Amino acid sequence: MKNKTIGTITILSVIGLIDSVYLLIYKLSNNNAMCLGSGDCATVNASRYSELYGIPVALLGVLAYLAIIILVFFEMRNLFTKENSSLLIFGISLVGVLFSGYLTYIEYFVIYAVCPFCVASAIVITIIFIISLIRLVNNLSN
Repeated sequence: MKNKTIGTITILSVIGLIDSVYLLIYKLSNNNAMCLGSGDCATVNASRYSELYGIPVALLGVLAYLAIIILVFFEMRNLFTKENSSLLIFGISLVGVLFSGYLTYIEYFVIYAVCPFCVASAIVITIIFIISLIRLVNNLSN
């Protein structure tokens, strides 16, 4: 079971990383052709909510997914990550879910535009969060 959850978290993190890198390239290049026919992407990308203190939100996603991948990679390779990776992955994914929830709210109720790539990232981080919560509960009960 442990290897299956680690594998699932890894695959989802790679998908999230690819999605976030794509969004970051789009944000930096402002190439609206990257929206793939969804004008809402351009609206979301041009909004003031696509940055946090001048930092593209997509870069935060890249860093979060990279951190999770690194934690999974080193999970059984040293004592610190062996003891703490479940909690750290849970913490990163919790922040990711909360921030994605906020951004999804902004998309639907403030700017009235939905970016499918942003929704994909929100779904990925939510699944990672659920799996990491299950892992954390299982680790605490063992």
